[in-house]
Amino acid sequence: MSENLTAEQLPAPTPADLAIGIDIGGTGTKGGIVDLRTGDLVSPRFRIPTPKPATPEAVAAVVAEIVTELQSRELAPAPDSAIGVDFPAVVKNGMVFSAANVDESWINTDLEAVMSAALGGRKVYGINDADAAGLAEATYGQGRDKDGLIAVITLGTGIGSALINNGVLIPNTELGHLEIDGHNAESRASARAREVHELSWKKYGKRLRRYFEHVQMLFSPDLFVIGGGISKNPEKFMPYFEDDIRTPMVMATLRNNAGIVGAALWAAGHLEEREARTQA
Repeated sequence: MSENLTAEQLPAPTPADLAIGIDIGGTGTKGGIVDLRTGDLVSPRFRIPTPKPATPEAVAAVVAEIVTELQSRELAPAPDSAIGVDFPAVVKNGMVFSAANVDESWINTDLEAVMSAALGGRKVYGINDADAAGLAEATYGQGRDKDGLIAVITLGTGIGSALINNGVLIPNTELGHLEIDGHNAESRASARAREVHELSWKKYGKRLRRYFEHVQMLFSPDLFVIGGGISKNPEKFMPYFEDDIRTPMVMATLRNNAGIVGAALWAAGHLEEREARTQA
């Protein structure tokens, strides 16, 4: 990865500079080719609706179709390079241990083996979707060149979280499921909860204040990065709580590409915790 250089200041990427990242979601699965020097996508994303039911075999077939499309492009990584796949579940050493927006048959499934088989044996590295987005933001976005503990919180259908301490991921934190005042946090403070409960921005801001105060109390992060679709309009909710949180708060910059970028970064093996798996 090149330090503080934009795509315009760098020579054209070689295949070694590129990696494919796949972001599997509850409604759509999308992929892209990432320039690992900058975190930018070098061509448009390719998206296919996530199949219903989202069984391992059905999702793997969609991923294979996306990879085939991306690999066929003029600017693409080496055909034997590893693929990064992020997944909306607890993912530990490539194994899936939960299932929220996908079929329950994923539980105890080897994500990496299933995807690799669908890709003709190509190496695959799996990661939790919120962790992928957090890594991307910490590496290329608001957390770039910042030390300490960064907490990336995404507000969407649920609440996703990623903790990165001095560049090292603390995986599968699932801070959206913290119990706050007797409630699962994301049932009260996710973007979807605001819509379901028809909350005003002021009332929603107060719920977010309670949530961020609790996370701050537990982890004392050095920076909060807020992602998810709601982060496009911080003026609607931030005024109701940001002055009550001592930890600096910023909006994420990679937005909908964060999962793709983080998955590609994870596959490339530049990170200590991912590289350690190769050496094990």
